[in-house]
Amino acid sequence: MNYSTLLNWVLTKPKQLYAIVVAMVIVTLAMFPMLQIDTDPENMLDADAPARVLHNNVKQQFVMHDMVVVGLVSKNSIYSVENLTVLNDVSQYIQSLDDVILADYLALDVVDNISQLYDDNGNNAGIQFSYLMKKAPTSETEASNIMAAVKRLPMLENTLVSDDNKAAAIYIPLTSKDKSYAVAEKIRAFASKLNTPLDIHITGLPIAEDQFGFEMFVQMGVAAPAAGLAIFILLWYFFRNMPLIIAPMIVAMSTVIIIMGSLIGLGFTVHIMSSMIAIFLMPIAVVDSVHILSEFADRYRKGDDVKAVLSQVMKHLYKPMLFTSLTSAVGFYSLLLTPIPPVKVFGAFIGTGILLAFALTVLFIPAYISRMSDDAIERLHDSVTKLEQKGLLSRVLLAIGKVSREKSKLIIPIFIAVLAVSIVGITRIEINDNPVNWFKADHQIRVADKVLNQHFAGTYDAWLVFEAQVTNVPNDTFLTQLATAKEAGVDVTSIEEHLEKSGVDQTLLFLLDDLSFSVSSDHANYISDLANTAEHTLNSQKVFTQPNMLNWQSDFQQALIATGMVGKVNAITDIVKTVNRELRSGQMEDFVIPNSSNGVAQTLLQYQSSHRPQDLWHFVNTDYTASLVWLQMTSGDNQHMTDVVNWVEQYIKKNPAPYQVSVNWAGKSYLNVVWQDLMVSGMLNSLMSSFVIVFIMMVLLFRSFKYGVLAMLPLTFTITLIYGLIGWLGKAYDMPIAVLSALTLGLSIDFAIHFIQRLRELHKEHGSMKSALEEMCQEPSRAISRNAIVIAIGFTPLLFSPLVPYITVGFFLASIMAVSALVTLMLLPALLSVFDRS
Repeated sequence: MNYSTLLNWVLTKPKQLYAIVVAMVIVTLAMFPMLQIDTDPENMLDADAPARVLHNNVKQQFVMHDMVVVGLVSKNSIYSVENLTVLNDVSQYIQSLDDVILADYLALDVVDNISQLYDDNGNNAGIQFSYLMKKAPTSETEASNIMAAVKRLPMLENTLVSDDNKAAAIYIPLTSKDKSYAVAEKIRAFASKLNTPLDIHITGLPIAEDQFGFEMFVQMGVAAPAAGLAIFILLWYFFRNMPLIIAPMIVAMSTVIIIMGSLIGLGFTVHIMSSMIAIFLMPIAVVDSVHILSEFADRYRKGDDVKAVLSQVMKHLYKPMLFTSLTSAVGFYSLLLTPIPPVKVFGAFIGTGILLAFALTVLFIPAYISRMSDDAIERLHDSVTKLEQKGLLSRVLLAIGKVSREKSKLIIPIFIAVLAVSIVGITRIEINDNPVNWFKADHQIRVADKVLNQHFAGTYDAWLVFEAQVTNVPNDTFLTQLATAKEAGVDVTSIEEHLEKSGVDQTLLFLLDDLSFSVSSDHANYISDLANTAEHTLNSQKVFTQPNMLNWQSDFQQALIATGMVGKVNAITDIVKTVNRELRSGQMEDFVIPNSSNGVAQTLLQYQSSHRPQDLWHFVNTDYTASLVWLQMTSGDNQHMTDVVNWVEQYIKKNPAPYQVSVNWAGKSYLNVVWQDLMVSGMLNSLMSSFVIVFIMMVLLFRSFKYGVLAMLPLTFTITLIYGLIGWLGKAYDMPIAVLSALTLGLSIDFAIHFIQRLRELHKEHGSMKSALEEMCQEPSRAISRNAIVIAIGFTPLLFSPLVPYITVGFFLASIMAVSALVTLMLLPALLSVFDRS
């Protein structure tokens, strides 16, 4: 069925179309209660992405959590009876909350003090683990003792209490990251009731992400209606006909509801990108309606057959509107080429929304206008004619057209110079993102982040995992002993079967122990020798109990801290050295790694008698073949994390470990780097491929290579100018900025298509390019300008958002509209005035 047939159907039977649209809206609107919000940057990667799989494996293996951080900051010392009492009260309250994992909860009142134990005669009787602050101190002496203890415990110093003694921190592991906002709100409510001079702040990536999700949900409910209101007011200004401008608003609202309802109904979560779908589609869905209304008002004369005029208008506009919709959709569909799932969803549904808006526009708008009264249509014609004759927009466009034609040899070099400056700006762009920076600088999350990272070693985590490359293959000695035992008549079938299946492991020792009870006394020595050799092999595989490995790791920690890129590096070495010190003299000269693996094993065994023995397994696995190093950083920027990763790579290359170890990264700060890198490469690939596709479409549309190239110029200049501006402004290349490439490609080409299509018709009609360019300054330029203004105004509500990504998109989309319209209305006439004098 061709469009003429469809147009005839909607003009004769509009109620059938209305019924279909209403049914689609009702069905998809019913899906909205199923809405699920997702702001976890981890989901920027596919579930089976290697970095994400490794991250989750590390969390599981070492029982690591993404922590919410509560900080209590004093103007003076935190070590006072009053301040520590408040800290204790806050901590006790947090521990009473659901969803808090108490086993791994960190605060001064749940951790141990590690100190020497003395007998009645004052002699060293070993080591003791006692709660550091089981209850709040009742005297300043007790408070001072707590301070002295913290200073001696490297695992606590500058993590639970700041170096300047003015702040204390509480680390809250939660059963689920999406509980962060609810828990934080309860803590804020509790803190607001305390009579204390302490400032209480809450930060950490989990709360930043979860609170962003809550505020994003609010923003969705505010920005889209605000955009609709702004567009409605603007359309009224343009057309001064209330019944008429309801039609484009119906198209826009229907498009938004159908697309968002479909997204939710199909089971997709609403991420930071897809949350913008509604406000993106609202102005985009109106632009074709503006073209139709503008041209209809321009062509209609009193007494004309409305349906006949509509048929002429739609015959004239259908093809350019189809191609502008297709090219815009291609721009967004190109995001499907990126390896970022939420960006794919965003691109797919925006692209589909554009095509749906096109279909609704070319069917609903003619049907709606055809049923309007003659008086209403005549008022539309009169108001638009009056506006265009006397309006500021008309005068400005006439002036721009005149300058473009008469000063073309000046304008072209200016554009080339601006292009060159923009290219330099592009080279200055830096890739960076940080979920905390999604909030404005005065937001409580940003304020907390700034304050606590000024005091502490850092609230941003990264996990570095060293894993030894060990083998469980039995050595020659064991194999010789096994053969000897077999020759002596010992039944070692179970041992051989286990070796073939699993090699030398702890289970093998159990099997040998069982076998020792079943063999005769004559054969006991054979089993004893095998057990000793197997145990020696297993101990040698416990790389992270070997003094030379731990000393290397300790040197690595100190070197990394010395760079200033990290605030603190926590590892098993800190536990070993602290316990070793207290087992010996208690003095700093014994704050070292023991000289033997047995000495190391003794310190670890002692630590497991503490109140928190599980803490050991955050830093080493049970086989002692893998070790986790916890980095605390004051910055969550991708660039910062990348610098740390590069430094570690170079250090290990120059200072190899005494054992062969693999090096792997995990933690949210590192995952952000991974998906940002994928996004940049993915966006570049999608931009290049869609650029080629759109160029081919332009050549096919105009059946001219020359006009195909001309149509691509506004797009090329706009992308270059906008990204050059980003570089010169020092704005980091983050997720919203990256997606703007698709928006620029999809929207910038629209104006060029309408300009060139109408220009060619006028050229054919007048037989002169000069006359055609003069005529283009009338209704065609006004329609293009109105579209640019409608889209720009449609995004202005985003500028008032408390969330930085929305502000960024609003500002740069308005810029994209201004630049692409300006390039279309100035550069194309200038080029044609110089190179086409027909």
